[in-house]
Amino acid sequence: MTDDTKKLIAAGAAIGSAAVAAALLYATKRKKKNEPTQLPPIPSGEAPETD
Repeated sequence: MTDDTKKLIAAGAAIGSAAVAAALLYATKRKKKNEPTQLPPIPSGEAPETD
């Protein structure tokens, strides 16, 4: 393998690992942000109306 090939492989590996790290950060941030919140119970005791 030539030096140019080794440099290309190293650059590809660096870009790939950076892309994986960015995807993991995005996924964990998105997961925390979209946690479902539970509504408090209806005080009157009546069943909620649904469509």
